[in-house]
Amino acid sequence: MSNHRFIVTGGVPLEGQVRVGGSKNAALPILAAALLTDEPVILTNVPDIADIATMEHLLHFLGVETTHEGDRLTVRAKAVANVEIEHELVSKLRASILLLAPLLVRNGEVRLAYPGGCVLGKRPVDAHLLALQALGASNLDGSDLLHLKAAHLAGADFTMTEASVTATENAVMAAVMARGSTTIRLAASEPHVQDLCHFLNTMGAKITGIGTHTLVIQGVKKLHGATHRITSDYLEAGTLVLAAAITGGTVDVLDIVPNHLDIFWQKLRETGVHFELGADMVRVLPSKNLKPIRLQTAVFPSFPTDLQAPFATLLTQAQGASFIFETLFDGRLQYLYELEKMGAKFKVLNPYQAEILGPLTLKGASVTSCDIRAGAAILLAALAAEGETDISNIYYIDRGYERLDDKLRSLGAKIKRA
Repeated sequence: MSNHRFIVTGGVPLEGQVRVGGSKNAALPILAAALLTDEPVILTNVPDIADIATMEHLLHFLGVETTHEGDRLTVRAKAVANVEIEHELVSKLRASILLLAPLLVRNGEVRLAYPGGCVLGKRPVDAHLLALQALGASNLDGSDLLHLKAAHLAGADFTMTEASVTATENAVMAAVMARGSTTIRLAASEPHVQDLCHFLNTMGAKITGIGTHTLVIQGVKKLHGATHRITSDYLEAGTLVLAAAITGGTVDVLDIVPNHLDIFWQKLRETGVHFELGADMVRVLPSKNLKPIRLQTAVFPSFPTDLQAPFATLLTQAQGASFIFETLFDGRLQYLYELEKMGAKFKVLNPYQAEILGPLTLKGASVTSCDIRAGAAILLAALAAEGETDISNIYYIDRGYERLDDKLRSLGAKIKRA
């Protein structure tokens, strides 16, 4: 794990143009789905971040070849080893759970240690197991190992136990080559789930209902190689927009998909942030007298949990008390205690709810990143703070954002990696 840190001198309004990179949350399941064919898969707009490197390492362990040329990544899964993937290999990446379905389809068996990753409370795997069992998998569950077998998978009509993104992605990857038709109800519909479905259709799958909570999949016998551009990262887009807003700058954020962020734009308007939306870009303008709001996370198209912490940082500048309600993950409000070191004031009502009090002047301090999005929130605070902020544990930020410090420097931010 990197011991790098960011040293940020705040108080500089960001100015200029910045491009959004490819989506981590789309690239990871698509990399897993590349195992469903023995033909080459070519992916472009792949972000150069730690989580992608970790997933590649897992693919290499399975005997899969990958090659890089800039943001172009080629995957060749001519053969996929049927081996146990031990805890050491999956401990840093919760998204390794996405290998369940592709390995089950490819080898008829998968043995995978329980994945790790960000410290965001418990993320049970029940939704994954129940979906795969509905399609005919046998669960030979152990205390420290996920072990599934299936001689063949058969289409089914079932409802997800929750609208879990990764469980939906596993269900889809299993169903595309199952015999017959599958209907998945209460499916997650986030932009990265949609991108996975579009990629699979490019490979020859037959998925309809993309973007809704009901997916209908007609199984096919074989998938072929394909070329696919990873969708832009709406979470990075939101973070860059918030960076411009909290510093009072004028910034054009390019290569976005505006309708991926409909509720985000609505909440910005409620807060009083001025911005202009284009077909594939947004211009953020200086704003004053921000208003407090109620912010509640939920599954797409509601407000994304991964933008809750960065948005809360902006709300420290609103005139009054804002209410935060995190409905998806326990442990996600821990970043507030780091912001408190910088002068933020808040009331934690329970593990899921808090009041953010403002407006206030943030001050530079020594703080640490406790997960990917918490790291982004703290970095935004540092950009707006008076004086110098020392952010440690930036490994988490590097896991989720491609060269975020470089992009912010290009806009005039005073940030260096130490």
